[in-house]
Amino acid sequence: MSQSAVDGTASIKQAFAQFPSGVAAFSAMVGFAPEVLVASSFTVGVSLEPPLVMFAVQNSSTTWPKLRRAPRLGVSVLAEGQEAACLQLSSRSGERFAGIASSTSDAGAVLIDGAALSLECEIVSETPAGDHTIVVLEVKSTQINHGATPLIYHGASFRRLGGVAA
Repeated sequence: MSQSAVDGTASIKQAFAQFPSGVAAFSAMVGFAPEVLVASSFTVGVSLEPPLVMFAVQNSSTTWPKLRRAPRLGVSVLAEGQEAACLQLSSRSGERFAGIASSTSDAGAVLIDGAALSLECEIVSETPAGDHTIVVLEVKSTQINHGATPLIYHGASFRRLGGVAA
């Protein structure tokens, strides 16, 4: 194990990449088009009553100002096998939803088919936090895909869950 002082953005990004996380797509219909952003900063279980989750979005995001106007957001925790979809949804160019199966709720939340977990949420609060904003969401409905394993992001690469620890 090595220890070093934080000496810039590159070293802190490398350090943060050592924490494995799931990958979530936040999406909704805005006007007549689906909008999406992808984040690995998604956290569940912020509160059980009411049911709250959260994530952090970069202040430089051009998608978040559009998404935050939606009455409901779809949160899709992507599954193993959705690596290509993740890259496409997070792309800064091209048609992000081309060929990606999804469904839209009556309130406009867009959910990615095949995700390990899908939530329909409403924004509760936004709190500035450095170069990001922490967004707290209230969960309004859930869909669990018991046949799927979540996609894991670790060390700047997609990973698979290993065996169950004892």
